[in-house]
Amino acid sequence: MQLKIQTTATRKKKPQDDSLNFGKYFTDHMFQMNYDPQHGWHDPRIGPYEALALDPAAAVLHYGQALFEGLKAYRGKDGQVRLFRVDRHAERFARSAERLCVPPVPLEQTIAALRAFVRVEKDWVPSAPGTALYLRPAIIGTEAFLGVRAATCYTFFIIASPVGAYYSGGIKPLRLWVERDHIRAARGGLGAAKTGANYVASLLAFEQAKKRGYDQVLWLDAEHRNYLEEVGTMNACVVIDGELITPPLEGSILAGVTRECVLALARKWGVRTSERQLGLDEVLAAAQRGTLQEIFGCGTAAVISPVGELGYRDGQGEQHVVINGRKMGPLATRLYNEITGIQFGTMQDPYGWLTSIEEG
Repeated sequence: MQLKIQTTATRKKKPQDDSLNFGKYFTDHMFQMNYDPQHGWHDPRIGPYEALALDPAAAVLHYGQALFEGLKAYRGKDGQVRLFRVDRHAERFARSAERLCVPPVPLEQTIAALRAFVRVEKDWVPSAPGTALYLRPAIIGTEAFLGVRAATCYTFFIIASPVGAYYSGGIKPLRLWVERDHIRAARGGLGAAKTGANYVASLLAFEQAKKRGYDQVLWLDAEHRNYLEEVGTMNACVVIDGELITPPLEGSILAGVTRECVLALARKWGVRTSERQLGLDEVLAAAQRGTLQEIFGCGTAAVISPVGELGYRDGQGEQHVVINGRKMGPLATRLYNEITGIQFGTMQDPYGWLTSIEEG
């Protein structure tokens, strides 16, 4: 890419590492690139963080042509900054674009843009244990029109936010409400794409679960309202009688990058793994037998989120199932330690999951 870089004359005050949370602070710069039918993707540039200028008729505001990714840059114990699984995130970014009828950015351009952007913002990558620089690439439809069709003009941008340790006070297992009334996505819909529509569809059920005293929602499938799909915005994993089970990628759930890491590590360790449909009835029966050992979610933000309790409604009213004494299980713990160890450079990376932001 013929990348133009204009650094800002006014630097923001960086927050202290111990004051970081998620998505509150933003770095000094942003990356932008535009698309039109005549030029394709063109004019890549890094400049000061600024507001986007949008026509009120822009496609994104009316027909939802918006997609994004989420990944992190980590400062290793050697002081070097590296991206985690940037290739997989770039591939998923392209798949999401294709699902939304958006011209995908070539993989090499996405990766080059992320590396160049993090090099400019390198000083914003925190160094305290558990912290990282969260990167948010996004594409929005910018053509001004009110007809129902794919836009012809788009903007690709990247912003970044330094984030703190997800479990700043220590890992606390989640309480999940099993959602039977609302659905997040159905096969053939947008569930496998990382688009804003998936997340707004989840908000009402999440707010209702919070009012009941739960931390998040356990989503079930749209057709049967029985098969497990996702834990909040994370992929779901269940351990029954020594077997790690996660729902299959059949069009309604996101192909999680952390999910891929979990399966790769578990298989390497000799853990029995299955990518198959898993009904709530099977989970409850395992709990009754005493063979339900662990439930956890996995995703970029938290890496591993253990589940300590399920709440659900049946003909007898509200019921509760406690998992592993409301403690993080041994497999979830091992996975969390291994993945975060690689991310922060305290363990070897034999899988090639890390990419240096430097050239070469």
